[in-house]
Amino acid sequence: MLYQIKKVIFVIFLHIFLMSVALSCIFPFIWMMNVSLETQTQYDQDYGLRPVTNPNFQNYKTVIIDEGFWRYFLNSFVYTFVTVIFIVLVSSLAAYAFSRLNFPGKNFIFYMFLAAMMIPLPAGFVPVYTLLQQFGLLNRTGYVLAMTNIGLSISIYLLKTFFDQLPRDLEDAAKIDGCSKLQTWWHVGLPLVMPALGVVIIFNALNVWNEFVLASLMFSKDSYMPLQAGLMQFSGKMVTEHTLIMAALTVAALPIIFLYLKMQKQFVRGLTAGAVVG
Repeated sequence: MLYQIKKVIFVIFLHIFLMSVALSCIFPFIWMMNVSLETQTQYDQDYGLRPVTNPNFQNYKTVIIDEGFWRYFLNSFVYTFVTVIFIVLVSSLAAYAFSRLNFPGKNFIFYMFLAAMMIPLPAGFVPVYTLLQQFGLLNRTGYVLAMTNIGLSISIYLLKTFFDQLPRDLEDAAKIDGCSKLQTWWHVGLPLVMPALGVVIIFNALNVWNEFVLASLMFSKDSYMPLQAGLMQFSGKMVTEHTLIMAALTVAALPIIFLYLKMQKQFVRGLTAGAVVG
């Protein structure tokens, strides 16, 4: 009886702790959205701590249409989409090759990818910038190539661990049916590692969407800038307009939140997958 009471008390305190942590994470986002729907006068009075009663959607119109924030949003969407597609294709092919094929230097090349994960990202920004400048690939193309390169190492490592767990019998069955190595990768391998692909997509989409330092180095034209670089310029121009800044931040945060909510099942399965895949 005493053991059950202690267990119930422990569970209650655990849930209270977890709920407090969740609220501490959610509150800043709720406060940001609340401020974005206020007028500047209302914000000066309550600092966004009172629930808004008359939402002011004019802030979003001012940010997206009048200030041209839609251009930064569209740029980030294109860069993120193209980069994630490249990373998924290249990393899944490379991971499948490392897992299933035998070729000279296989282990050495794989360990080189693992070693690249140990290099701090800012340490490679200057060499990457210099290299792309020499080839005339700055701005859009260079940014996509650089972000693709940044996301490859961890993506290859994650996908290889999943491909290693696939039973060989599936490949033998596909080979009997006349599938080539490429067809086996597409029809057998990829569908069975979808949880890992979900993690790869979310991780890299978040990385590209939120990248600021490299974007600030790469882009010389305002019309090419992604969301985070444009957001920095916008916040500097609207330094006293807190409601407009919060509206811009909300626009920047919502796509990643929707992506995570859409793919949360694959994300959780990818992080908690056991020894059996498929």
